[in-house]
Amino acid sequence: MTDFSRRDFARLLAAAPLMALGVPPATIERAVDRAVTRGVYQPRFFTADEWPTVRLLADLVLPRDERSGSATDAGTHEFMDFVLDAEPSLRAPIRSGLAWLEAQAHGRYGAGFTGIADSERAALLDDIAWPARVRPELGPGATFFSAFRDLVASGFWTSRVGVADLQYLGNTGMPAWNGCPPAALAKLGVSYEGD
Repeated sequence: MTDFSRRDFARLLAAAPLMALGVPPATIERAVDRAVTRGVYQPRFFTADEWPTVRLLADLVLPRDERSGSATDAGTHEFMDFVLDAEPSLRAPIRSGLAWLEAQAHGRYGAGFTGIADSERAALLDDIAWPARVRPELGPGATFFSAFRDLVASGFWTSRVGVADLQYLGNTGMPAWNGCPPAALAKLGVSYEGD
């Protein structure tokens, strides 16, 4: 694997959900390589009304924890905006899904998704988070949320924050290679002796 680094492999894994959605490889590569914009980002795809919901929902999918920053800390929302702006086939499902989410929040709790309580947001997302358990009438929400999570994951684990979260150790110099650690060899059931 000299020509294919672990970083390339991590990028491939992060891009897999986008590939599964049919996003062309060139679009994925441009999105993955895009640096997080400095300063105030102006969305090209998401509307001003959608933007706060996208940011909040991305952070609910991947919140900040003791090991890494949140999805928005990683610039995932900007990545998503870039991908959706570049790939028309993904636009309608995400836009209609955001509208569905807003309608559900208003219908259940009398306010938009960003205006309801944390417990109300959690209840709404719990209803659509596991597609195999979703009630049929909530199917469109589950489909949207799965696609949204895939975009968040693709953006997060191809960002600097996400790569750090993976605790990626590649692309660093090693003064010496002493072989695979004995515990790892034992786990694999192999040894250097008896070749």
